[in-house]
Amino acid sequence: MTIGAAALAHPRAADAALARLIDAVGPCRPGVGAAAGLFAALAAAIVYQQLTTRVAATIFEAARAPGNGALLGRVRARFDGGLDPEVLPGTPDAALRGAGLSRAEVLALPDLAARTAAGELPTRAEAAALDDEALVAALTRVRGIGPWTAQMLLIFRLGRPDVLPAADYGLRKGLPLTYGLAAPPPREIEAHGERCRPFRTTASWYLWRALEL
Repeated sequence: MTIGAAALAHPRAADAALARLIDAVGPCRPGVGAAAGLFAALAAAIVYQQLTTRVAATIFEAARAPGNGALLGRVRARFDGGLDPEVLPGTPDAALRGAGLSRAEVLALPDLAARTAAGELPTRAEAAALDDEALVAALTRVRGIGPWTAQMLLIFRLGRPDVLPAADYGLRKGLPLTYGLAAPPPREIEAHGERCRPFRTTASWYLWRALEL
């Protein structure tokens, strides 16, 4: 998916260094995933967030990478092809560990399922009515889902246009390459990104790509 003209034009006009990076990289294609419920997306996040991935190959992209689908497939096979939030909390730990999950993931998936079944998490439709900050706050109630994971979901599953994951390792590496600065702390990345609001997702995507040039 290629982003809209305004989401590209505004960061380009607001930031000369970013404009040069945009020209060098070419069109922005964030690769927003297919529509799915938040339970399924968060379950995939929990399963894949421990993978060692490079730059913007996020947990959501990792699930589509060659060879990585087997892990989530083994987990789904325990539930006849689907992860059921009603059944998962009662599944023995040994069954989940047998599917290849880590101890942390074995603890996190049932917590996600229990909260989903109890109605504590928004549906995808309800999430659409929440602003980014409120949605991140709701998602991070789940064990194993931190702000970074929630922000990746906002970008790569929900297509939110103004997300700047300031603590992301790739951004902290891409920004110095783009601007010739020392690696900044998250608060400086947030301040730097203000010029690209309300299209900070575009800026984030290009800063990730800077590491590939």
